[in-house]
Amino acid sequence: MIKKKNLIFLGAPGAGKGTLAQILCENEKLAHISTGDILRGEIAKGSELGLKAKHYVTTGGLVPDEIVAEMVARRLAEADCQDGFVLDGFPRTIPQAKLLENALANISKKIDSVVYFHAEEELLIKRLTARLTCKKCGTNFNKIYSPPLKENICDRCGGELYQRPDDSLETAQSRLKLYKEQTAPLIPYYKERKLLLQLDASLSKDKSYPALVKLLS
Repeated sequence: MIKKKNLIFLGAPGAGKGTLAQILCENEKLAHISTGDILRGEIAKGSELGLKAKHYVTTGGLVPDEIVAEMVARRLAEADCQDGFVLDGFPRTIPQAKLLENALANISKKIDSVVYFHAEEELLIKRLTARLTCKKCGTNFNKIYSPPLKENICDRCGGELYQRPDDSLETAQSRLKLYKEQTAPLIPYYKERKLLLQLDASLSKDKSYPALVKLLS
């Protein structure tokens, strides 16, 4: 049983955040929070925030940080988040982190820890360009580091695996560049606040998960 349960997972694309978030949330009964899912849900519901967000989405603009942070805070106030949550992919910038802190304070919540998934760039590129994704449930595998038990078949649901067109070397390098510019500054930001825990993301899944649980215990 882990002690730290209100979590942010931070790290570069390919570091394995999503995979371990999925396992941890299933095992510990935590809510796995994706901003993309929240955004789509609010738009589908036609809520006030959803309508505001829809305006930006349909006109090709970025949804303002203030709207995203408010949506996240509302989601974290829901019943399934009372026993803990993992924020996967948010915040991405220091301004978003500050907005999130304010939004959480308004609902009397706080972040227990920020887990930084550390891995060298060479490894990240290898992972990103060898990724396989399930068409049915969206679970990610990797041809080199975490291949499926059966070739091109998802271990989780039996769906067909495919390689996304954006998993090219050029795209991987571009994504990592953007991460360094926008998201990497969150590492010292959360370290100063004594919230940062570092996980060796170069480990295989069977070793990295026990290491994660140890960090949070």
